[in-house]
Amino acid sequence: MTIQEEATVVSGTLVTIREKFFSDLESDYKWRRDPELAAFDASTPIRSSFDSYKKMMQSQLDYPEKKRRTYAIEDKRTSRHVGNIMYYDYNPLKNETEIGITIGDREYWSKGFGTETINLFVDYLFNELNLRKIYLHTLVWNYRAQRCFTKAGFVPVNEVQRGAYNFLLMEIIRE
Repeated sequence: MTIQEEATVVSGTLVTIREKFFSDLESDYKWRRDPELAAFDASTPIRSSFDSYKKMMQSQLDYPEKKRRTYAIEDKRTSRHVGNIMYYDYNPLKNETEIGITIGDREYWSKGFGTETINLFVDYLFNELNLRKIYLHTLVWNYRAQRCFTKAGFVPVNEVQRGAYNFLLMEIIRE
């Protein structure tokens, strides 16, 4: 088995969700500095140097946590790193977690990569972590993301204000 195969978490028709590699940090850094992508995340672009960013991220790669985990999204055909998906605030007592996704490479927007990634990740988390509920918060104006999450079975719950931002809370309950 190759390192690449060992790193695969789950694979579909378009994407492979895999463990993060140190080599992913270059694209991550570029995406985290992008004002438009930061706006989708209700954050500001990072301003640190790439070297500082690498040092900060190294421990997350070396010592992944059970409560919070980020995976790379890869184009299955080209092996190109196109985004990231994560779970966080994992609560094993309630059997639930929150998820987030970024398709950072604009060439992959609105082509089904996000939808397939969400579907694969939801199935993976329900089975791997034995979850009862997965939820997420998306900005109320991010209709493209809301369509993607709805296709994957998420339902709107209510609007939530966090600081200066209004989010739509969406969830999916395991049947």
